[in-house]
This record gives sequence, C-alpha cells and structure tokens, in this order.
Amino acid sequence: MKEFRVLKIKESIFEDNNKDAQRLREKLKGENTFLLNLMSSPGAGKTTTLVNTIHRLKDKLIMAVMEADIDSDVDARTISETGVNVIQLHTGGMCHLDADMTRQGLEALDAKGTDLVILENVGNLVCPAEFDTGATKNAMILSVPEGDDKPLKYPLMFQVSDVLLINKIDTLEVFDFNLDLCVERVKKLNPNISIFPISAKTGEGMEAWTKWLYKEVKGE
Repeated sequence: MKEFRVLKIKESIFEDNNKDAQRLREKLKGENTFLLNLMSSPGAGKTTTLVNTIHRLKDKLIMAVMEADIDSDVDARTISETGVNVIQLHTGGMCHLDADMTRQGLEALDAKGTDLVILENVGNLVCPAEFDTGATKNAMILSVPEGDDKPLKYPLMFQVSDVLLINKIDTLEVFDFNLDLCVERVKKLNPNISIFPISAKTGEGMEAWTKWLYKEVKGE
C-alpha cells in the first residue's frame, strides 16, 4: 500500500496562532497598549456592557474598540456614538478572531498611543475560546437568562478567561439562576478568575468592574 502523509492541521493552526499571539502581546506591551478580548454568547449584553464601560472610563483612558462580526456593522455604529475610535472587522464567515486577524485590525485602527483597546469578539462560547488573539487579558460575559450551568457546558471559555462578568443580575428574580452555584462552578474550573456580578442596564456592579479594568490597564 502506498504511504501517504497525515497532516494534523488543527494542531498546526493552533501552534502557529499561539506564536503569532505571543509576538503581538509583546508588541502591545512595548507600546503600552492594553488589549482586552471580550467574549460571550449572542444576546449576553456585550455591546451594552461595552458602552457603559466606555462612558465610565473614556475620560481617564484613551480608548478604542474593534467590533468583530461575521457580517453587519450594527455594533460599530452603536459604539461610534460614544465618541471613541472604532473599527468593524468582518470575519468572512469565521466564528472567531485569531491573532493575525487581530493584528490586522489593530493596524487599521492605528492603535498606537491608545491605552485600552477592547476587542468585541464574535458571539459564541466555543471558537473564540480556542484561539489566542494576543490579548493582554480575556474577559467573558455570562448573562442570567443563559443559566448557571454554562460553566459545565463550555468549560474552556471559563478556563481561558481572566475575568467573568455575570450580566443582567437585575433579572435574577425572574430566572432560575443560582448565583452562588454559578460562581462555585466557575471557580472549580478557574480558581484565579475575577468575577463581577453586574447589570449593564441599571449600572449595578459596573463601578467595581471598571475600577478593576482601570487598575489592570495602569498596571496598579
């Protein structure tokens, strides 16, 4: 039987991406730019949380946003109303961003001199968790209506995140969501993760979250 080559393409893709991500991280560190990779499922409130965050920090930090989506520019238009520099990234059907896509976005954004760049990743809990974007920190949003069992179903997302925002806590009385149990499940997967229960709609918990983010950006 003729021999043939077997190429482990997924492993190769991840290895190459990880190298690209580390190079990008080092470059951003040298430019004193903090890149936050913000992830969640669709409808968790990424854009609303982002708008609230921008309003609280834009007078303290030079900020910019990269909006990633398979198509449309709806979110970028919303962010542009805050007055910060924003660019829309279309992924061409891909359900995530990788390090090279992120680098291209940063170059188009012209992020030099920016203190904080927030990448709003494509909305899902699978692909974005697998690809290192070169971000300084990874943040994810879990909304109360999604249920407290999400850490059991999508463990990698919680493992790779440095911070978890549990959004829409103003709806806790409506949905069957056990906040303490959710935190317990997340901490088992990632003991070092920082967790902030918030409501991007009412503003509850947002001060604690933005204080954490500001200190991280400033290296305090």
